[in-house]
Amino acid sequence: MDIINAKIFTMNDEDTIIENGYIKIKDGKIFEVGDMLSYSPSGDELIDADGASAYPGFIDGHTHLGMFEDGLCFEGDDGNESTDPITPQLRAIDAINPFDRGFEEALEGGITTVLTGPGSANPIAGEFAAIKTYGKRIDKMIVSAPAAMKFALGENPKSVYNDKSQMPVTRMATAALIRETLYKAKRYMEDKAKAQNDDELDEPEYDAKCEALIPLLERKIPAHFHAHRADDIFTAIRIAKEFNLDLVLVHATEGYMILDELKEENIPVLAGPYMTDRSKPELKNLSRAATGIMSNNGIKTAIITDHPETPIQFLPLTAAVAVREGMDEYDAIRAITSTAAKICKIYNRVGSIEIGKDGDIVLFNDSPLDVMKKPKAVIAGGKFINS
Repeated sequence: MDIINAKIFTMNDEDTIIENGYIKIKDGKIFEVGDMLSYSPSGDELIDADGASAYPGFIDGHTHLGMFEDGLCFEGDDGNESTDPITPQLRAIDAINPFDRGFEEALEGGITTVLTGPGSANPIAGEFAAIKTYGKRIDKMIVSAPAAMKFALGENPKSVYNDKSQMPVTRMATAALIRETLYKAKRYMEDKAKAQNDDELDEPEYDAKCEALIPLLERKIPAHFHAHRADDIFTAIRIAKEFNLDLVLVHATEGYMILDELKEENIPVLAGPYMTDRSKPELKNLSRAATGIMSNNGIKTAIITDHPETPIQFLPLTAAVAVREGMDEYDAIRAITSTAAKICKIYNRVGSIEIGKDGDIVLFNDSPLDVMKKPKAVIAGGKFINS
């Protein structure tokens, strides 16, 4: 596929903009990008952008897409295994339904890649996966799995297990369960390593929970901590330091109130959702200016919908609201492309228009943040989706 006559916002590290350029995609990958002056027809499918702007497919760094299915109640609710507060062994890919209508709506909005996984009922919820929003079989849609281990602090685990009269019902207990589990996994990992280096030692009995946490403890995947309140954010930081975890804050609703501390710790934030009501006490300080405040103060910030909390097709709209409330427009676009990809550690595949990246492109006649406009066209994996 050749896309020609496009104003290309590459969103690469140099923020290169090609005023009138072309993109060639072959076998689902970008293999040539350049100025139209150097374009040579390849005979492949041709899309004339006719001056439209081309952006990399949008990325939502925190969703539950395919986990809480559209139009269903319990039958399609596979996002929380709320029978056990500690479930790191759960894998998002075993619950995602690619035929959920949310996938189609994501593509209509230009969102081609998401992180999705279990919700925030459990202090340790399980593995997130980075996936494409196009495809029929989840195994073929994976960008990275596991992409992160999901943790949750604050009201959610408290309220879920208070209703069951089961630990945790306090913030202390939530942190204690996480800490206890990580210590067990650390010891398990050390015992395995000793046994592998000493024939006289037996490996510990297989433990699915500990096994799932080994990539986390080895810093091969990050810890995504659901935290709204400032005190919960500091608990996430405290635990991450104790176990040398690669920390990413999810939501960070009160992050804008502790800028100096977040800057000092250099922790990235998957911020949002902000197009929602203050549905619980820990959201009382929710501000739609928060994303811009954090980003403008040097905190690496991406924008999320937390789908279905905010329907995923409105990801560009949430970025537009952030700009209205003070965020730099280019930073807002980065927040749903390159910055999101970097925070989610998938920038090698997506987030910019560069040779070797996935052939996910979205075309707009105007700004992608214009709330009155839909994408002119979406190209996903080098295939034309809609216009």
